[in-house]
Amino acid sequence: MRLLATKKISLTLKDRLIQYGFSLVEHSFIQIKPLPIEINNAQDSLIFTSQNAIKIAFEDTQIRPYIEGKKYFCVGKKTKDFLERNGQKVIKMTHNSSDLARFLTKNCKNDSFTFFCGKRRRPEIDAFFLKNNPTSEIIEIYDTHQTPKVLETTFNGVLFFSPSAVSSFFKVNTWKSETQGFCIGKTTASALKTYTENFSIAKEPNEAQLFISIHSYYKRYHAQK
Repeated sequence: MRLLATKKISLTLKDRLIQYGFSLVEHSFIQIKPLPIEINNAQDSLIFTSQNAIKIAFEDTQIRPYIEGKKYFCVGKKTKDFLERNGQKVIKMTHNSSDLARFLTKNCKNDSFTFFCGKRRRPEIDAFFLKNNPTSEIIEIYDTHQTPKVLETTFNGVLFFSPSAVSSFFKVNTWKSETQGFCIGKTTASALKTYTENFSIAKEPNEAQLFISIHSYYKRYHAQK
């Protein structure tokens, strides 16, 4: 089975796929570009909804002094793990922005936050601020650029990790009836659903569960054959 990953994946996932007989092509359909910013303060409570934002913030010598030792609210286990490895305190981690917005609405309506994020993002945290936290601030620290590529090969499966990559893929490609999509999470799946019903979603948004989704689908497929 020939698979396309729409970004560079970890060696662990790559090795597992190859071990189980899959061939793999990788192409990054999006590129992350840090934005120039000026910062001279941050609230005591911080929100990060992407790994890209947290990595950029901690690698930026101007931003990092303002975010260390604060209370963190984040989306994604890898984001949480990154923060904890860097000695930071994570108050709440959820798997998506919708769940985090619901938690904040229920538990933190009177708190003020600084939200470090990309220019292209889900609207839930912004909506929470608008309704409950007018003193909170949004700092955009990166933008996402599409890097589409025309595919001349038909793939049995395509791995998607973000709505932006879905959009970039379909900018120059069409979906073949024999292709199955594999999505890292529900938000990505919602974007792919615009183009096809042929996709599976990892039970949790991580590479281990994505592999299980891929392996389970093709195990059933071969069993039916």
